[in-house]
Amino acid sequence: MDQIEGILLTPLKIIEGRDGNVLHALKRQEESFVDFGEAYFSTVNHGAVKGWKKHRRMTLNLVVPLGAIWFVLYDDRAQSPTYKIVQELMLSPEARESYQRLTVPPGVWMSFKGMGERLNLLLNIASIPHDPTEAENLHIGNDLIPYDWK
Repeated sequence: MDQIEGILLTPLKIIEGRDGNVLHALKRQEESFVDFGEAYFSTVNHGAVKGWKKHRRMTLNLVVPLGAIWFVLYDDRAQSPTYKIVQELMLSPEARESYQRLTVPPGVWMSFKGMGERLNLLLNIASIPHDPTEAENLHIGNDLIPYDWK
């Protein structure tokens, strides 16, 4: 699998407890921490595809604490050594090795699909507050990104 320059996958801990678990997300001292702007949750229905979106300034720190989400990333940064590379990956707490944080730098397109049968929950710990003028959107079927969601 090709790895896009600047994309980080950080394994996260799940600490099991008798009355419930603690799922880590992000610590300030970690390499992927840039700044804090806001944190929000997004749900993705089973089989639904969201995206494509590219942020100009925001770094995303994405964690899936419930369900399973398939991510597709596309490097549209002309100066990047991984320009025009597509990267795919799954995040989910259900397979311990898939409970990771995905860090996406500015300039990388992202789309994702809900894979779990029940609730698929995404947490984004963003480096800046939401600003609709700093992001671009594309339809799922477009001529720029060489990926077919079928």
